[in-house]
Amino acid sequence: MNIPVALILFRFLLAPLILVLAFQFGEASKPYILVCMYLGLLSDVFDGIIARKQNIASAKLRRMDSQTDMVFWLSIGISTWKLYPVLIETHSTAIWAILAMEASVYVISFIRFGKETCTHAFLSKMWGLSLLIAFTSLIGFNHAGFPFAMAIILGLISHVDRILITLILKSWTHDVPSAYHAWLLRRGKRFKKNILLN
Repeated sequence: MNIPVALILFRFLLAPLILVLAFQFGEASKPYILVCMYLGLLSDVFDGIIARKQNIASAKLRRMDSQTDMVFWLSIGISTWKLYPVLIETHSTAIWAILAMEASVYVISFIRFGKETCTHAFLSKMWGLSLLIAFTSLIGFNHAGFPFAMAIILGLISHVDRILITLILKSWTHDVPSAYHAWLLRRGKRFKKNILLN
């Protein structure tokens, strides 16, 4: 059995479940959405680790993982909009900026390499953790404040990094930790990838 693929599929299937919970059950769904969010995060952590240990971390698998991450977090974002429409509207400019930057990463990658981006960058992972904290604070404790603001700031910074990575690389590759590492690759220098960060 291909455990990493099973974990990715599990996370992908959590996305529609989260949406159904939010739109059908509203406020009552919040504890269940939190459980789904943490299960999704655990699946994301372990699919990469297991794939590397089994030496099956192919470009195809990493692309599948990356796109599933996007679907998963987008479902949580939409669910949060359903539960807290006023809050999302208040921060709509920053949120739309992040979405526009996300789209620009894909557009640039398709123009340059003919396929979607798949960097799994370090700052993107930090943004993912900040989203986890922000959504836990918001959905679990009805508090936005600093966690939500930090998630927005890290979201903007991480997307700048991803855009730079995509512009710097000479050819498409996956698992590039930062714009600095993309520059190393451009100069023909290799680097050791951390099994926990990729």
